[in-house]
Amino acid sequence: MQPDHDVVIVGAGFGGMGAAIEFRRLGIDNIAILEREDDLGGTWHVNHYPGLAVDIASVTYSYSFAPNPYWSRMFAPGTELKRYAEHIADTYDLKRHMEFGTIVESAEWDDAEQLWQVITSDGAVRTTRYLVTATGFLSQPHTPDLPGMDSFAGSVLHTAAWDDGHDLTGERVAIIGTGATAVQLIPEIAERADELTVFQRTPIWVVPKLDFPIPATVQRLFATVPLTQRAARLVSTSLLELLMVVGVLHYKQAKPGNKAAALLAKAHLRRQVRDPDTRRKLTPSYDFGCKRPTFSNTYFAAFNQPHVTLQTSPIARVEADRIVTADGTETVVDTLVLATGFDLWDTNFPAIRIIGLQGRDLGRWWRDNRFQAYEGITVPRFPNLLSLNSPYSYSGLSYFTTIESQMKHIRRLFGELRRRDTSTFEVTDAANDAFLAQVTDDLQSSVFYTGNCASARSYYFNQHGEAALLRPNSTLTTLREMDRFPLDAYTYR
Repeated sequence: MQPDHDVVIVGAGFGGMGAAIEFRRLGIDNIAILEREDDLGGTWHVNHYPGLAVDIASVTYSYSFAPNPYWSRMFAPGTELKRYAEHIADTYDLKRHMEFGTIVESAEWDDAEQLWQVITSDGAVRTTRYLVTATGFLSQPHTPDLPGMDSFAGSVLHTAAWDDGHDLTGERVAIIGTGATAVQLIPEIAERADELTVFQRTPIWVVPKLDFPIPATVQRLFATVPLTQRAARLVSTSLLELLMVVGVLHYKQAKPGNKAAALLAKAHLRRQVRDPDTRRKLTPSYDFGCKRPTFSNTYFAAFNQPHVTLQTSPIARVEADRIVTADGTETVVDTLVLATGFDLWDTNFPAIRIIGLQGRDLGRWWRDNRFQAYEGITVPRFPNLLSLNSPYSYSGLSYFTTIESQMKHIRRLFGELRRRDTSTFEVTDAANDAFLAQVTDDLQSSVFYTGNCASARSYYFNQHGEAALLRPNSTLTTLREMDRFPLDAYTYR
């Protein structure tokens, strides 16, 4: 049976586009990129709240093979990332493969035909030889289940569904959440609102942001002498590696480095916040790195303003025009902003229903057993499935490290398929088990298992209590391993 497509990619963000680029390089052109939103770009299309910017240096947050020499700042605003996504799609002729407003609900492996059947929300069924899920790590927004939430009569804005036409000027605003998104958004709201109350459950480690405009002369230098931008990327990546690999993944061996990062964040907090009680509330009780830290020069300072209140008492209930906390405090609210993150482990792994061999349901299997994926990309009993957002796949601090390492894996795996003149691959149980054992062992030295993470409430941890998101390797190690994994880790048909 000839399939409708050689490859179906679910998601038109940077991960999906990277996979499509790699398949095009392999000479595979019958590709369908199915995207539920109305445009490409993934998180950089969906998110457009005030203050949105990349929190990784721009020279690092891009494909290494397609650098953008024209970033306006060291940490580019979200609009520039969206434009970069458009540029990539145009440069690599990807838009003709994209179908927007197409919601994939499930996929099931047909072993007799050795094809995937992909079912969309309109009831249509299409077949494909290879299925790639590129739905992102943070694609399923979380809405808190607070008592009385349905009774709130004011406006509710989620950061992942921002209403650009809503003017917060002169309003009484409450924001729930103090993660990386809130750190960017809170100073922006503080400039507009008459009153702003920040409801914090868990404080976040924040270090100074070395952000500055990139002069036009430097942009021209990057454009005319690409080696200079590669050098800047190398320096930025090296600094991120020092923070991530040494301070977080090798916490047991390099605890002083981790403590130094925490001291830097505390000094930043002390320098920016005048009130000792507010400083105490904003100081995390968990070790640096248990929860993803972030950068900002304006977040802490926002709490010095008289109309900004930090509320740390738990929310007891929501009423028609106010929020009531456990200590009895009532806060009148016109607009409620939800910076409450995403359902990473409950609904994101995987974001669609996937049925493999012998009826194995991927989501159920992960939850009943352990979250696992060989090299963070393939799973036993799921032939011809490449799951880009998988357990133990995220490497380094820049998402593009993960994307490019997976592109290398695809290149090597499909080269072997061609050499053997076969069309179906499946990772072996032995290879998968060995990889899971290795990453589990390597993570024992990390801050997640050796440090104090009890109060972090970090999305790094799943419902089994495992930090199963990050691959415990440096960028160079990950890229090397993805290019050299044993070919007999797979069976071929």
